[in-house]
Amino acid sequence: MSSGPQSRRSPAERVSRAAHSLRAGAEHLDRLAAHVGALELWTRQEPGTRRSKLTREEIARVAVAIADAEGFAALSMRRLASELDVGTMSLYHYVRTKDEVLALMSDHVLGEVLVPEPLADDWRDALAAIATASHATLTAHPWIFDTVDDPPLGPNGIRHFDQSMRAASGSGLDYEQRLELLMAVDEYVFGHCLHRRRNAGITEHSAEMTDYLRTLIDSDSLPAVEQMVADLGLVRAVATVDRVVNAPHRFQRGLRALLDGFAAGITRPSRRNRSSG
Repeated sequence: MSSGPQSRRSPAERVSRAAHSLRAGAEHLDRLAAHVGALELWTRQEPGTRRSKLTREEIARVAVAIADAEGFAALSMRRLASELDVGTMSLYHYVRTKDEVLALMSDHVLGEVLVPEPLADDWRDALAAIATASHATLTAHPWIFDTVDDPPLGPNGIRHFDQSMRAASGSGLDYEQRLELLMAVDEYVFGHCLHRRRNAGITEHSAEMTDYLRTLIDSDSLPAVEQMVADLGLVRAVATVDRVVNAPHRFQRGLRALLDGFAAGITRPSRRNRSSG
């Protein structure tokens, strides 16, 4: 007979855990259904009667404007309908759920990520241009980080992917390696923007940070931090971190280092293959 944790739980505890698992599974299925429903948005024909007052582009533009001004939490179907000067039920004639609105908003924003054609001849320059446009777009629309799920790719999302793949094609990498490269660039862009957003007020709170670090150093073993403070002094150490975090060209330097790192690996394929064989 098993003597593990499962056997020691009371019947009530086991029922409670099973109910929790069922609720979590149901929530996951609901999110999946909403995601699939939003994907159908792009293949569904827009209302085309003479009484049609709205377009998807107009709905997306107004929804993005609300989120830009007040945050994503301020957006509701009622609020959006009011800004569009239509009834809430009339809005549902064009978009069935808020997930569909988010899909329209996401695709509208991704239109700003597309860079002018033709792309640069050097693949690193081409990807740097796309990454810079992505960085500027995420900075202009920080509410994107407040959305729970990634909406399905719309037309502009597919165009962005196509443009990125064409930019990476000059690297000579195969398809899997190109995708790995694009994922690394995207993760760098998203990570930089998210970190910058979360640390936007570090300068204003540097005095509080100094006091906080002083307390930690006095109460814990932090050899690297203690050495930095010993070398620079506590106030200067905090100021150095703040200066590096908010350096204006840090994003571009890191992006170039990332692309150059991939380029360096591409020039030594045979050596890399031998080491992994």
